[in-house]
This record gives sequence, structure tokens and C-alpha cells, in this order.
Amino acid sequence: MSRKDLFSRALSLDPDRLHFAAHSHHLWPDASFDGQVQAWVEANRFADRKWDLIFGEVVPRAQGEVARELNLPDPNTVVFAPNTHDLLLRIVSGVGRKPVRILSTDGEFHSFRRQAERWEEAGEALVTRVPLEPFDTFDARFVAAARAGGFDLIVVSQVFFRTGQVFGGVADLAALADPAGPWVVIDGYHGFMATPTDLGAVADRVFYLAGGYKYAMSGEGACFLHAPDGYCPRPVITGWFAEFGDLSGPPGGVQYRGDAGRFWGATFDVSPLYRFNAVRGMLDEAGLTTADVAAHARALMQRFQTAVADGEAGRLSEAELINPVTDDAARARFLAFRHDRAAAWKARLLDAGVVTDVRDDVIRFGFGLYQDAADVEGLIAACKRAL
Repeated sequence: MSRKDLFSRALSLDPDRLHFAAHSHHLWPDASFDGQVQAWVEANRFADRKWDLIFGEVVPRAQGEVARELNLPDPNTVVFAPNTHDLLLRIVSGVGRKPVRILSTDGEFHSFRRQAERWEEAGEALVTRVPLEPFDTFDARFVAAARAGGFDLIVVSQVFFRTGQVFGGVADLAALADPAGPWVVIDGYHGFMATPTDLGAVADRVFYLAGGYKYAMSGEGACFLHAPDGYCPRPVITGWFAEFGDLSGPPGGVQYRGDAGRFWGATFDVSPLYRFNAVRGMLDEAGLTTADVAAHARALMQRFQTAVADGEAGRLSEAELINPVTDDAARARFLAFRHDRAAAWKARLLDAGVVTDVRDDVIRFGFGLYQDAADVEGLIAACKRAL
């Protein structure tokens, strides 16, 4: 089911490249180019009036697309920002207790990891980190730690960026969430449009952060937050865009919207939302769902995994496959192999025209819509030659 035709511009720029980093910097489909052009045209056509168009049409459509993908009951619980770090800062700023007591893991992405370390250093947070390993007991250990209480904020990934491990305890955490604390924040960056995700049953109790850089195929700048009503009603870090709409608050105090608009920042580049809307329209026109794309990627991963195990991909068989394809359950869109030569292997593959990426001692191979079976055979052959 490869749809290389949808990526003709990106693929034509380097036709000999084998790009297996769809989990890292996903190639942009042709529709994103059209969306970028539309953003330029409308910005100049409407000039000073463009913000009426943006907040009257572009943002509502993007909110609707996110809500449809995640089965959210109300698109108005969605707000956008250039990156998830901005949104994380606004959430944490609204916690009344200081230092903020945070439960998290030792496997979160750097946007949270680095910030949490600095908060600790400054005495602004107390962070408890549950180790990911051993993987087979992680969900139970993390949920048990959350149930033990004593936290203002719980931060955990839906799919862990380094290992591809999928967290299965979101509903358990949602049952603990309370507007008075704890607040539950799910980092969905490696889940959104990578695997079917239904938040309908927990949308009124959990925050969900994600963006367009990876599987949403929209590039940088199209990040979003789903914010449940009643949680963090008055973030301390707030932008002037949050002043528009139906406002409420203490007499004489700073007023806020009741929907996710309370998390708006300030002036931002809206072209990523044009790209996101265009890509979603492309998928609709092609009749493709996240489940369809995930199934295509799963088949490619299964072939590569089998080839590695059978010794067809050179020394990669010496590595530990952390997140093997085992069944039809929700999973990451990449395979993660752990080996002390991971960084050297990445470099050798890049010299051979194969793009992957590495995190510490883990080399990751990402799969997507612009790859086909022939590409995987090429990857296997390249690994055999280079490794």
C-alpha cells in the first residue's frame, strides 16, 4: 500500500536515499507544499484581516482534525503552539503548590527531561522517576507509584521515544486525576497518528500533548494540547491571545477563557496549521486512516525484523530488539535495536545512503507511507553490506 505518489516532491530531491527515519523527521507529502503556499497567499491577500480567517477557519479546522483523530468530544479543548515545551510550561505554571511534586519516568523526551532537571536544580520541583526497565513490569510499577499519591503532576509518554515501549495505563491514571491534583499529562508525540488513539473515555481527565513533526507529516510548529475543562484554569504563563473570547476570573484579576484557549500564547507562525490541514485533507481524499498507515508500517517492520533475526542484515542480529512486532496491539512506528555500536552503525548506514537515527546505544528504524517492500529489501541489503 505504499503511496510514494503522495511524496513525489520530497522523494525527487534525493531519489537514491533510503529514508528510514519516519519516526524522527518524517518526509513531507506534496499536500504540505500546497498548504504552505496557501498560507503565503492568504497572508498577503488578506493582510491585516488574516487573523479573522485564521481564527475563523484555519484554527477551527485544525482543532476539528485533532478531535476527530483522538475521538475528543469537543474540539474547543484543543489549542496550538510552536512546540510542546511551551505548552508544558503553561501547565506547570498553573500548579499552585511549590515546589511542584511530579511523578514521571527515566525515559521521557528531552523537552521534559531537561526542564525537569532544571526545575529540580532551582528548587521548583521534586521529581520522582520510575525506571522503564524492566519493561514487562513498568505499567504496573508506574500506576502503583501514582496510586500511592503525593503528586501534583503525573507526566508519562504514550509511546516512549527511545525504546518504542507503549504505556497501557492511561485509563488507570485518568481515574486518579482531579482538578485539585494530580493532573495527568500524556506525551503523545510518538502516538498521535502513529497508532489509532481513542481518548474519548478519558478526555475529561487527562492532558494530551503532541504535534505534527512526525507521523502527522506536517513539519515543525504544529504542536497542540488537549486540555480537559476545569484543570489548570489560570496558567501563570499566559499569552495575550488568551484574552480573546468568553472570559472569567476574579474581580480585578487577569481573566481567562474556560476552554483550551486559556493556554494560548502570543503571535505565532500559522503556516504549520495550513500544512496540517492540507495533509489531513490528503489522507481523507486518499481514503487512508491512521489504522491503514500503521498496518502498512507493521508489515514492513515485520519483514525487516524477520530478516535481522535470520542474519540477513549483517551484524544487526547481534543487537537486542527492544520493541519487537509481536501481535496487532498498538505499537511504535519504529524498531529499536540496542547495541554499543549503535552510533557507529548509524554513521556507516548514512555513508551507504540509508537514513536512521540513534539515541544513546539504541539505533532506530522508522517506517511510513512512503516506503514499500522494495525499500525494505534495499535496507536489508545495505545493512548486510555496511554492518
